[in-house]
Amino acid sequence: MKLLRFGDVGSEKPAVLINNEILDVSAFGEDFGEKFLETNGIVRLQEWLKKNTHLPKVSSGARIGAPITRPSKIICVGLNYTKHALESQMDIPKEPIIFFKSTTALVGPNDDLIIPRNSMKTDWEVELAVVIGKKATYVEEKNALDYVAGYCLHNDYSEREFQLERNGQWVKGKSCDTFAPLGPYLVTKDELPNYNSLHMWLKVNGKTMQDNNTDDMIFEVPFLISYISQFMTLLPGDVISTGTPAGVGLGFKPPIYLKAGDVITLGIEGLGEQRQLAKAWS
Repeated sequence: MKLLRFGDVGSEKPAVLINNEILDVSAFGEDFGEKFLETNGIVRLQEWLKKNTHLPKVSSGARIGAPITRPSKIICVGLNYTKHALESQMDIPKEPIIFFKSTTALVGPNDDLIIPRNSMKTDWEVELAVVIGKKATYVEEKNALDYVAGYCLHNDYSEREFQLERNGQWVKGKSCDTFAPLGPYLVTKDELPNYNSLHMWLKVNGKTMQDNNTDDMIFEVPFLISYISQFMTLLPGDVISTGTPAGVGLGFKPPIYLKAGDVITLGIEGLGEQRQLAKAWS
């Protein structure tokens, strides 16, 4: 099943994508967030859809929001693709590099990218995001997928000066408004069993910058869930963004960074596509 949300910012409604049509499921009475997931909402919604087959269609021009309400955490994994670590001139990590991204960065998949005030080094990162489906603490790797609700496409935007040159942790370069476009939909795990073998790509102004596959991850999804759960409790709706392949702007010689007017498109096999227009902060 593919879950999504549509409507104006702050007023999104729940929907599902069935046979390439977006259907409004507001009558189900729940939005897609922590409570929905922790109360077995995906199964309950599937059962409800069997009995409610005549649902309003959503206009093709409707804005698509993030597929889940604001989660308690967005947890990112750094340098999780070998070639990306090398292009960043950093050592291959022996353990996952974990950092947070502010949940206020969360936006819809096609919302504008706002380049932050004083930014000169805003960069892109196509990533596979995992959405947690139930509370997870000290999870064993062999059981980790039991805690997954589904997967999403994520663009982990980064301001490299803020991230790498301003001291402290990476979170400063990761958390600006609009830096976490998610979606267009959450694909439940039963529809994406090959999560570890998905083609992923990103283009800037039509030029391919990233073109790789999730099979190039250093640390795979089950290990990441287990590892992170040793340090913190994961709640339903939490997002784990699993890292980006080579081809980020930082890795070019000289580096390439985004400017107002640039168009960024990206996608992951089975998870849809995104499109953002870069605009200057005002």
